Amino acid sequence: MTPAKLPITEKLRTPLSFTTELKGHPLKFQSTWGVFSPREVDEGSRLLLDHISLSADADCFDLGCGYGVLGITLAKMAPDGTTLMADKDFVAVDYANENAQLNSASNAKAILSNGFEQLNDEKFDVIVSNIPAKVGNEMLTLFLYDALEHLKPGGQFYVVTINGLRQFMKRNFNDVFGNYKKHKQGKNYTVASATKVS
Repeated sequence: MTPAKLPITEKLRTPLSFTTELKGHPLKFQSTWGVFSPREVDEGSRLLLDHISLSADADCFDLGCGYGVLGITLAKMAPDGTTLMADKDFVAVDYANENAQLNSASNAKAILSNGFEQLNDEKFDVIVSNIPAKVGNEMLTLFLYDALEHLKPGGQFYVVTINGLRQFMKRNFNDVFGNYKKHKQGKNYTVASATKVS
């Protein structure tokens, strides 16, 4: 490597940092290249958060948390509950835990897990996920059945997906949960939820 290229690589390895406001909470995030939407909160996550309301003591799970945008916001919305975040990318998990500390969200933590695999018998009031477009139908099916298993009665699973997955989610929410609610269909993304009825 030539000395002339060193400043470029050093700059690229420096964590990215930005501030934003979500659900009325001023938040700071650090991220890095290679994680999803590293320079700003993506459109889908903002749309999802716009349609979630929580009790102050809600227990929450952020499935595929990235560097913690959804989970940390939920932890701020429900300061008397606990929020667990999970991602299969160890870099994302590290940043999610750092961002929880950065935002004084002591009731939030992130773990390394492929979907729900590393969970035990935890139960949640709310599960959220900004589902990747290319996750595959098989993994989506696992997410739905595992979410049902890990929700408390009356708990809700909120997702935001690209519009191309909207019909899949509607069909499978109805198959697995027996219900489906579309909260918002925007230009690119759809927010939907299902409720564990018993």
